[in-house]
Amino acid sequence: MWYYHFVLAIRVSGENGRRVVPFLSLTSKLNMKKLLLPALIFITSITCAQTTLQEKLGYPKNTKLLIIHGDDLGVSHSENKATTVAMETGSVSSASIMVPTPWFPEIAAWASAHPKADFGLHLTLTSEWKYYKWGPVAAKEKVPGIVNRSGFLFESADSVQKSGSVAEVETELRAQIERAKAFGIDVTHLDSHMGTLFFKPEYLELLIKLGREYKVPVLLARLLPNLDKYITDKDVVIDNIYIANPPDFKNGMEKFYTGIIQSLQPGVSEIILHAAYDDSEMQGVTVDHPDYGAAWRQADFNFFSSATCKKLLQENNIRVITWREIRDKLLRQ
Repeated sequence: MWYYHFVLAIRVSGENGRRVVPFLSLTSKLNMKKLLLPALIFITSITCAQTTLQEKLGYPKNTKLLIIHGDDLGVSHSENKATTVAMETGSVSSASIMVPTPWFPEIAAWASAHPKADFGLHLTLTSEWKYYKWGPVAAKEKVPGIVNRSGFLFESADSVQKSGSVAEVETELRAQIERAKAFGIDVTHLDSHMGTLFFKPEYLELLIKLGREYKVPVLLARLLPNLDKYITDKDVVIDNIYIANPPDFKNGMEKFYTGIIQSLQPGVSEIILHAAYDDSEMQGVTVDHPDYGAAWRQADFNFFSSATCKKLLQENNIRVITWREIRDKLLRQ
């Protein structure tokens, strides 16, 4: 009842802007018959607008929903193997695949053989490692603005954003999506490697457009600047994204992830991790790159494949979900 009074008070006193007049103090002065219908319509529209994502998915409002998401599949055999093990026996619920990478065929075959597994596309416009490189899926002559002099994708997101036209980026992203589909991957969502697509408005608009066209959710969270300019009420927006940074790795991954799980609030959140083995292959891939390197990825694997992680999730009443569930309930019905 308080919410009803509050909303109606804003409606009635908005023009004066100096004070809020409670609803009940006006009922003797206004015709209730004329007031009631518009008020109910207004309150209903506000209530609908405030429906949480967890409620749209069929859960109570106070439910804590969490996607535990492995990035960078396709980069290496080590990454593919560690992540799929963590999905099968650990707590990882979802992952995304980098189509241009050398080990893409392996993970595509695994995804095709496990059709219920949750795999999206980690749409890729960069090739960041020192010696381990890849180029675009589209023909290089069609996308010259997104490749360097050696024919590889640029190392940094900034370089792509300065040089790549929206048309070139769209050509490459469509090529990646269509290649994934051709390899039998049931794409459940789209996100962006190194965040390249999130922080240039034209790229973000393109990403959202592709999500709508292919009827898959895009990784969008409320922290993105000016997001309301690009979305409608039909787009999926989650509440929080968590990812470790170098100081977190230095202080211990178990400590970092434990803190997230213990403090998680109701809503839909995602933890992004990078699981791989600290073996010679991954050490070679990530040479001279300690941040998100082989030891970092081993630490991610260790935590999210552990009994400790499962126990924490249970103790904190967290329900682990997938992008597939979001896609099928909200975009494919």
